[in-house]
Amino acid sequence: MRGELPNGLGCLLEGLPPLLAEQAAEVLAASAIIEIEPGEPHFRTSFPTAALLVVEQGFIVVRASFPPSSRAVITSEAGAGTLLLPPAPDEVLFGFGSSRVMAISEEHRDQLLTMPAVAQRMVEQMAFTLGQTQEAIANFAHTRHVERVRRKLLQLARSYGRVVRDGIRIDFPVSHTVLAEMIGSSRETVTRAVDELQRAGFVARRGHTYRLLVSPEYVLGARL
Repeated sequence: MRGELPNGLGCLLEGLPPLLAEQAAEVLAASAIIEIEPGEPHFRTSFPTAALLVVEQGFIVVRASFPPSSRAVITSEAGAGTLLLPPAPDEVLFGFGSSRVMAISEEHRDQLLTMPAVAQRMVEQMAFTLGQTQEAIANFAHTRHVERVRRKLLQLARSYGRVVRDGIRIDFPVSHTVLAEMIGSSRETVTRAVDELQRAGFVARRGHTYRLLVSPEYVLGARL
């Protein structure tokens, strides 16, 4: 490779033959880069020519932007290296911490899809995103909110967690408000659920970050 790939592109192209990875990186180099500052909303108009987004850095959520009287719901979430669709007209994209996304146009997407190994990687990444969404929707079937919170934390830990000495740490900040939007609940209900999970020894919380007090094997084997 001619240079160090950004973290997200490194994840996306990891394991590809060097020449193919370089060709894909050259196609992606022509794509627009959008810096996502914490709390700054980005609507569909922020990505006018994008067919796909790839998260280069940070953690991104897409939130349904219904009228203020409605409960906010996060419809998608993505870490570095993950592909996702641009926000729909009634959605808004936010970053946790300083984040950066690459907007891939239809033309560049089609060029990447002519490279079989790259196309397979893109399908795998989109399948991952779809699987995340399916798990999130299935979580709404649980009537006990403490179980919704427990399963959501397991999902985040499995997808984006880091193994530490005494559990799995979710490094990016997840406030009770954001966690509530992820599971379709109220902030007050989530606060009570997190308190219950802390008393049960399942999770420890420091600020807006969490550490699941379970083994990696438990996280990977948990049926969500």
